[in-house]
Amino acid sequence: LDRHPTVVAARARVDAAEAEARVHSTGPHEVTLTTSVTRRSVDFEGQYVEYDAQLTRPIRLPGKAALDRDIGRHGLDAASNRAEDAKHQAALLLADAWWDWVSASAEARVDQVIVDNHARLVAAVKRRESLGDASRLEVDQAEAALATARIGLEQSQGRARRARVRLETQFPDLPLPAEAPEAPIPTVPEPGWDAYQQMIVAKSHEIGAAKAEAARSSSLAARARRDRTADPSIGVRVFSERGGMERGGGLVLSIPFGGGHRSAMADRAAAEASAAEADVRAVEANVAEVAATDIAEAEYRLSAWQRARDALGSQMAALTKLRRGYELGEVDLVDLLAAERLVGEAFRMEALSRVEAHRAVTRVRIDSHD
Repeated sequence: LDRHPTVVAARARVDAAEAEARVHSTGPHEVTLTTSVTRRSVDFEGQYVEYDAQLTRPIRLPGKAALDRDIGRHGLDAASNRAEDAKHQAALLLADAWWDWVSASAEARVDQVIVDNHARLVAAVKRRESLGDASRLEVDQAEAALATARIGLEQSQGRARRARVRLETQFPDLPLPAEAPEAPIPTVPEPGWDAYQQMIVAKSHEIGAAKAEAARSSSLAARARRDRTADPSIGVRVFSERGGMERGGGLVLSIPFGGGHRSAMADRAAAEASAAEADVRAVEANVAEVAATDIAEAEYRLSAWQRARDALGSQMAALTKLRRGYELGEVDLVDLLAAERLVGEAFRMEALSRVEAHRAVTRVRIDSHD
């Protein structure tokens, strides 16, 4: 996760925010040196070399430096939260890519079992045909079902390979096993759904970034209001005229008078601060929605897996009876093939439901920073 490009970029922006904070703390004002050397020619007197030098520096009026430090600090806070959120998003990407691989691999394993079962059934039907207990039509039906099962296996194996490639491409430093592991039995993680829903909101870096950005905008608005009174510049000036016969020095002061431009800048900053406050409320609402929907999805995914497991048990019990009936000649092959197909779908549904339950639980734990 730390080496994912989006995380690397976000952390580089934190470094930039740290430098920006130093910029605000130091301020834009610098010492300016202005000099001139001239040669003057005066009738009936001759020529004189004259010079003057002036050293000036603007100064921040009281209160502005503190606001500048606040602006830098809030900007750094926002960038840090965004960096953590980038890692959070990378974790979600990793989780989705991982469970995609596990899911496709689980489906491929189910399809392999289905192919093996149909291959055994074809062999059994052919033996019965050789004994005169089955027709050629039944052999054709069994072989057609086997061919269909093999098509499904090719497709699921292709999806598994594609999912692994995606995972390897997005996270090349992640060591992967040769085969995707089977998803274990999913459970409700401690300390329970209510606690996780509160944690998702409380630990949200999106909210943290939005609040920091709102605080920064508020400080920028306050700074813009103070900038309606421009910073003065003070300095010293020395000069030499008439070849040194006249010398002097003194203090200089310049004060810009603000006009409509500074007033408009202050109004714009105030409007942007109001927008940032509204953004905080919008982000809080979105995160609250994410928390609620994460929990709702995890709950129904676990419930769906339990129903799929129950259905698989019932389908397996029925298939066992039908297989025995076919061996005794009391069940048609068509009925047996239909039951095999239903059991295969039940196995597939249970495997996929189990993975989706894990995916939903993983998302809850990532979003809650657990």
